[in-house]
Amino acid sequence: MGRFEQEPPHTHGTTAQTAVLLVNLGTPEAPTAPAVRTYLKQFLSDPRVVEIPSVVWQPILRGIILNTRPARSAQKYAKIWTRDGSPLKVHTEKLTKLLKGCLGEAGHREIIVDYAMRYGQPAIGAVLDRLKAQGARRILIVPLYPQYAASTSASVFDAVAAWGQSCRNLPELRFVRNFHDRRDYIAVLAASVREHWKSNGRGEKLVMSFHGLPKRSLDLGDPYFCECQKTGRLLGEALDLKPAEYAVTFQSRFGRAKWLQPYTQPTLEQLARTGVHRVDVICPGFVADCLETLEEIAIECRAAFVANGGKEFHYIPCLNERPDWVDTLNDLVVEHLGSWLGQSGRADPITLLRAKAMGATH
Repeated sequence: MGRFEQEPPHTHGTTAQTAVLLVNLGTPEAPTAPAVRTYLKQFLSDPRVVEIPSVVWQPILRGIILNTRPARSAQKYAKIWTRDGSPLKVHTEKLTKLLKGCLGEAGHREIIVDYAMRYGQPAIGAVLDRLKAQGARRILIVPLYPQYAASTSASVFDAVAAWGQSCRNLPELRFVRNFHDRRDYIAVLAASVREHWKSNGRGEKLVMSFHGLPKRSLDLGDPYFCECQKTGRLLGEALDLKPAEYAVTFQSRFGRAKWLQPYTQPTLEQLARTGVHRVDVICPGFVADCLETLEEIAIECRAAFVANGGKEFHYIPCLNERPDWVDTLNDLVVEHLGSWLGQSGRADPITLLRAKAMGATH
C-alpha cells in the first residue's frame, strides 16, 4: 500500500483528457561545475547509457569522472549558454508551445501538450504526475530522437515505466519509437540544407554527423547505426547527392572502447588534409541545437578542420522551431494519437452513467 499513498483521489465522472509528452535528453540547470556534476551523475548512472556492471562502474564514476569532468564540461556549456538558459531547453520549450498551437489550429484544442527531460528538469515522473492531475487518461510519449537506440528511446520508456510502478490508476500509454525514415522528416532536413546552400553557397562535402554509441551496441543488435545510415542515405537522395558528395559520421566518443565509425572529427581533419577546402556539417540525429552541436561541432570540429588546412566550415543548424518541422511533428503526433482524437473533452458513456447514478453533476 505504501507505494501508492501519493495517488490523487479519483473523482467519478471527470472528463478524460488526452496528452502529448515530448521528451528530450536533458541539460544541466546552469553552466557550472556543481550543476553539471548533478546532471552527469544521473546521466552516467543510467544502465542504458553505460552498460558496465554498477559495482565496477560506480567507483570509477564517483571517484574519477565526477571529480574531473564537470569543470571541463561546464566551460563548454558556458560557451553556448544563452540569456534564456540552455539552448536545448529553450528550443524544446518553444517547440512544445508551437506544437500545442498547431494542434489547436487543426481543431484539437483539448489536447494537453507538455515536455520533460530524461535527465535533469523537468523530470519525466514529475511531468506525468502533472498531466495526470490535469485529468490525462491517455498519454502519447514522443521521445525527440529520430533514430531509435536503447540508450535514448528505450531509456525514456524505462523512466515512464518506473513512474507507472507507483501509480494505482494508470493512464493509457502510447509510445513513438522513431521517425528516422519518415518522408516528411527527410524533406524538412533537405529543405534546411537547400536554404543554407542558397544563403551561403555550397561546400565540397556534406558531412552528416550523428551522436556516437559504443560499437558493442551494434554487435548486440541495437538498430541505431542502421537507422542513422538510412537517414543519411535518404537525405543524400533527397538532395540529389552522389555517395562521394556526403559522409555519415559519428561524434561524442567517451572512454577507450571502440565506438561507431567513422568518427566525425578525424573525418573532417582528413578531408582538410586531402584538399577539401569547404565542408557543410549537419546533425540529423538532433532535432534541437545543444552542447553536442553548438560546441562540439560548430566550435571544436570547426577549429580542427581549419587547423588541418580547411578554409570554410559551415554548420547547418538543427530543425529547432522551423515551421515545416513543427508541421511534421504535428503530423507525426496526430498519426499516433489515432483513435484518441476527438475523445478528449467528454467522459465515456460508462463513466457518465456511473456518475449520474452517484448523483454527480456534469
